[in-house]
Amino acid sequence: MPDTTLYLFDGYNLLHAGPYGDRRELVDVLASYVAAQGARGIVVFDGVGTDADLGPLAVRFAPDADTLLERLAAENRRTTRVLLISSDTTVSDTAGIQVKKLSSQTFFRDLELPVHRDEKPAGLTGRLDEETRAKLERLRRGQ
Repeated sequence: MPDTTLYLFDGYNLLHAGPYGDRRELVDVLASYVAAQGARGIVVFDGVGTDADLGPLAVRFAPDADTLLERLAAENRRTTRVLLISSDTTVSDTAGIQVKKLSSQTFFRDLELPVHRDEKPAGLTGRLDEETRAKLERLRRGQ
């Protein structure tokens, strides 16, 4: 059953707490995570960049990521289950008591990503050639 949680990710907070070398690598992991959960997510970074939607993950940039995360939590906490992933206590405290919170370190400690298989999967995917699979993967990533 799909997870109805809205995951709000504090982008640079996660990047500095985790094992990933750059923003794109982190975004790819988060997109895979929310897709595997059957959930939606928004990752917010401070600064300027190009907003994007990668399947169920939205990537947003704001002059102050904390303010946008607080607003997103307030807008959604009454209608959906919201989980804020950040180690920033100010953001966590102002998100509201209805919002579940998880530190960046705990998120990475418990993170389990789908395992990549090299063998051809059964079903339609196993019948597709490499070029078609690559095109579909680029579409999934919004490229």
